[in-house]
Amino acid sequence: MITVSDLSLNFSGRLLYDDVNLKFTPGNCYGIIGANGAGKSTFLKLLEGKLEPTTGNISIGSNERISSLNQDHFGFEEFTVMETVIQGHKKLYQIMKEKDAIYAKPDFSEEDGIKAAELEAEFAEMDGWNAEAEASQLLQSLGIPESLHDAKMSELPESDKVKVLLAQALFGEPDILLLDEPTNGLDVHTISWLEDFLADYQNIVIVVSHDRHFLNQVCTHMCDVDYGKIKLYVGNYDFWLESSQLAAKLQANANAKKEEKIKELQEFIARFSANASKSKQATSRKKQLEKITLDDIKPSSRKYPFIKFEMERELGNDLVKVENVSHTIDGEKILDNVSFIIRPGEKVALLSRNDLATTTLMQILAGEIEPDEGTVTWGQTTSQSYMSKDLNASFDNDELSILDWLRQFATKEQNDNTFLRGFLGKMLFSGDDIDKQIKVLSGGEKVRCILAKMMLERANVLLMDDPTNHLDLESITSLNDSMIDFKGSIIFTSHDHEYIQTIANHIIEVGPKGIVDRFDTTYDEFLALDSVQEQVEKLY
Repeated sequence: MITVSDLSLNFSGRLLYDDVNLKFTPGNCYGIIGANGAGKSTFLKLLEGKLEPTTGNISIGSNERISSLNQDHFGFEEFTVMETVIQGHKKLYQIMKEKDAIYAKPDFSEEDGIKAAELEAEFAEMDGWNAEAEASQLLQSLGIPESLHDAKMSELPESDKVKVLLAQALFGEPDILLLDEPTNGLDVHTISWLEDFLADYQNIVIVVSHDRHFLNQVCTHMCDVDYGKIKLYVGNYDFWLESSQLAAKLQANANAKKEEKIKELQEFIARFSANASKSKQATSRKKQLEKITLDDIKPSSRKYPFIKFEMERELGNDLVKVENVSHTIDGEKILDNVSFIIRPGEKVALLSRNDLATTTLMQILAGEIEPDEGTVTWGQTTSQSYMSKDLNASFDNDELSILDWLRQFATKEQNDNTFLRGFLGKMLFSGDDIDKQIKVLSGGEKVRCILAKMMLERANVLLMDDPTNHLDLESITSLNDSMIDFKGSIIFTSHDHEYIQTIANHIIEVGPKGIVDRFDTTYDEFLALDSVQEQVEKLY
């Protein structure tokens, strides 16, 4: 168990939070949510002991082992994949290395024998003899084949390094598992496996994530970092979101009778209690939900950007035809004889276990690069607006202010300071923010700038390569809703399950040996089709 008592943190002259009192208990998964900069990742560092609180203390049960997801993808380059995973259990790895060093001595003494025996006993007590088998199983479950387990980390592509570091965090069933954005860089199949793994995990899991579907699938509680506090709520992300919206509604309707408010709250709780996820814990969660009172839920202070895409011209009969497209990068064939047709009005999710494949295809569709073979033919009535995964590609001159950068894409009618300032204000750039130089912006701010540019362009086809990357949950929600409402066509990549499920009506999965193409199909339907799964496996 973790007990947080009277905690406060003053970070770089700013009070992030104070008077924090929380308890984290085994068998539960806690999602940490809050606006960008609220201190979510910082809170994980406090729990892990990497930072000291300004006041208060964090108490963790004796002999409880904490494991966290390493964010440095290149921190283990000289180690093998197997060694990297086992290092997730630091004490076990230390004993292994100490044993090996003793046995390697040319002058093995009686004292060495006694020490080796002690280490062997401790090693066996920690189930060390099964360590490599457990690590191997984890790696294979995450899509890292046995043939790579003895390879150096430096030999792996970054997408595989991410999976190895996740296996490192999960290795040895830690008592407390801290995961900061664990779905970043993972393909949808691996994310699904991780959701199932965490749903059955019996110890404490604390996770920071911007993936709403992931939070809904794994979380039993939400920790909301807001108003300089951290408040604990029973339920998953959807429950927190809707309860916060309900609280705002009840607060705004201050004159309503208390009995009417209570009735609305009870109806809301009953609906969520009936749909509690994670069946193993549904009963206890239902009891907890039923104890919630009007005073227990608070409206959020978060702000949502206003995002609305409009078309200057309607689409005609043809959208885009891709014929026999192939492309090789650094001697590796990334796309092989790819052909498909997208019809006007369709919203297409491009998927792959290799992000480079979808990014390359998006660049070809956007005309950023030419394919080695094949053609891309756009309909005469189409106009495209493109968001690259590489944010810096959209900013040739990062010395410009936000206002002057956006002015470059405004029409004569739009090129008015009042109009542009109001436009940026809707994207949460207010006051002096619009005078900030592009080079000092965060990733999330740069994405909001690009979205503002795309809204000004009024194209009828949106090309978006992983657009939710860098965005907070509020911006993701606004973007998600705007893409559902958009009347034109969209071609996009994403790892966000809910985003794909609610937007796409056409799924194309790209592999090194071709594609699986399914139109008039939602993402959940696509995943559920066994025949599609068999075809997908043939792509790799």
